[in-house]
Amino acid sequence: MAKEYSRTQRIGDQMQRELAQLIRREVKDPRVGLVTITAVDVARDLGHAKVYITVMGNDGAEQVTQSIKVLTAASGFLRTQLGREMKLRSVPQLHFVYDESVARGVHLSALIERAVAEDSQHRDADKE
Repeated sequence: MAKEYSRTQRIGDQMQRELAQLIRREVKDPRVGLVTITAVDVARDLGHAKVYITVMGNDGAEQVTQSIKVLTAASGFLRTQLGREMKLRSVPQLHFVYDESVARGVHLSALIERAVAEDSQHRDADKE
């Protein structure tokens, strides 16, 4: 029977929790907005990890790129701290990527709400 939850997934989940705390506590750069880590994908050889983030509040492209630049610059420090917290022999290199799924979901929800509102308007017009 195959494992349902692999080691890389467990490490990714723990990295997500630890990085969220580390960024909140240790990264004091004002250019980093309210960063939320949505997922961490760890490579099978544990050499690299893609850290998917969203920036809450001002969702402008400039704010996102600034946050990614600052987090990339702090990735060495974050790796060191992760190594201490997680007690891993080798900590994956961190690659920060903007996760567009939240913004896309909000956009799709707005489209659905608008379509439902237009449909109800057409139904009301047909009844009269």
